[in-house]
Amino acid sequence: MKPLIQLHSEHQTRLSPEAIVKRLTSRYGEFEQKPRYGALDELIFTVLTQHTSDLNAGRAFERLKERMPTWDAVLNSSREEVAQAIFHGGMSNQKSARIQAILAAIHANRNAFEIDFLRDYDLESARKWLMELPGVGPKTAAVVMSLALGMPAFPVDTHIHRVCKRLGLISDKTSADDAHTVMEATVAPDLRFQLHMQIITHGRQICKARRPRCSQCVLADGCPARDAR
Repeated sequence: MKPLIQLHSEHQTRLSPEAIVKRLTSRYGEFEQKPRYGALDELIFTVLTQHTSDLNAGRAFERLKERMPTWDAVLNSSREEVAQAIFHGGMSNQKSARIQAILAAIHANRNAFEIDFLRDYDLESARKWLMELPGVGPKTAAVVMSLALGMPAFPVDTHIHRVCKRLGLISDKTSADDAHTVMEATVAPDLRFQLHMQIITHGRQICKARRPRCSQCVLADGCPARDAR
């Protein structure tokens, strides 16, 4: 594991992860760690979310499944056919190549289109296996582990990265990739899913990128970024 990245004193949070979860849960309610897709479907859907919204990715995923109902059909279709099916997700040429490469690698390794066996792996072994797939980075691996496999990974997207910086949970210099390591090193496993869901919801609704709604924020009194602003 990478060494823990130290926070600068002026960016240290005044609120613990437990306190953040408690306050945000009072506003948004508690989230249930229930899979929305099977593990492989979640992996492909997460690839489709890259550089676009979940709404556009959802449309692309539905169209892909309509046109090619099995992963075998996706792998054996032409690159152009797959790109056309996922056009609404953006970057369709790059994503079609990535999806087919991932499916080919999984089938070559398992002789099947499934990755649910990763439930039996420990966190780091599952992460390593996923990140050896073509184009799968820390965020994609963490999303699959957390949302589909029920594992205590902590995915970091743009909302999580922004809000964690503002709260001082990570330093201003911590990259999104490094933030996975920092958050998993500092947040208890049984708190990671709830903290992830609460912060991403808060980032979308209140702690927005350009105009954060600090006057409506239940974390404002413990937010270093609010004071700096």
